[in-house]
Amino acid sequence: MKEKSQDTELDAVLTGVGPRLRRLRKDRGVTLAALAEATGISVSTLSRLESGGRRPSLELLLPIARAHEVPLDDLVGAPPAGDPRVRAKPIVHGGKTSLPLTGRPGGLQAYKVVHEKRDNDACEQRTHEGYEWLYVLSGRLRLRLAEHDLVLGPGEAAEFDTRLPHWFGPAGDERAEYLSLFGPQGERMHVRARPKRP
Repeated sequence: MKEKSQDTELDAVLTGVGPRLRRLRKDRGVTLAALAEATGISVSTLSRLESGGRRPSLELLLPIARAHEVPLDDLVGAPPAGDPRVRAKPIVHGGKTSLPLTGRPGGLQAYKVVHEKRDNDACEQRTHEGYEWLYVLSGRLRLRLAEHDLVLGPGEAAEFDTRLPHWFGPAGDERAEYLSLFGPQGERMHVRARPKRP
């Protein structure tokens, strides 16, 4: 059933190519003869393409796209790419606002976190499966990791296995803003940088 619907969709796309080619050529004031000269495709083949008497192929469409200086997508009527923006709702919990930066569930998750000043909590360390990467944008972030007690400033990063006892939050009375990448199954984050050229 799915295969039949894909065939129907493909037929609809191919049927729309001819009228689109004719409209594009006429809008630009180009004759079939001029287009034939620019593409190396015969006038009769171009005419059959526009009328639907010839099935479009890459060998025919690529030279036409080049001649009109348009993307191939314009000739076949490809749908526009989806909106890439992530529109997730902020998660507010106990003085911490986490803004999801990834739109898909599961796998690596990215958050921008605004953590208000601490309310005399116990900084209780926890453990769970996963791997975390933190990057401080502003303020100071305190990280208690096993026996370590660190304070990170803007531009500093830390990464750790969350099976180690850990806690992090603002250092003192100032709010901290940071990025957090979390892999629930222990995936490690890899930061790649281009090498400097001599």
